[in-house]
Amino acid sequence: MLVFMDIRRQFGLNVARLRQDKGLSQESLAFECGLHRTYISGIERGIRNPTIVIVDKIAKALKLKPGALLDG
Repeated sequence: MLVFMDIRRQFGLNVARLRQDKGLSQESLAFECGLHRTYISGIERGIRNPTIVIVDKIAKALKLKPGALLDG
C-alpha cells in the first residue's frame, strides 16, 4: 500500500530543511517574509495551510523558486 504525505506536511518539512540549510532561525525567516514566527512554526509542523501568496513570500525569502518548496 502506498502512503502519500500530506502536501502541508511535505511543504513544512521542506521549509524547515531549507531554512536550516541557510542558517536562518524561524524568527529571521518570518521577519524576511513579513510573517509571525509562530506562523512559520505552524507551517513547518504541517498544521497551517498557507496560500500561494505565502508560499511565494517564503520562496523569495529563501531565494528559491516556489516549486522547490513543494518537491517531495
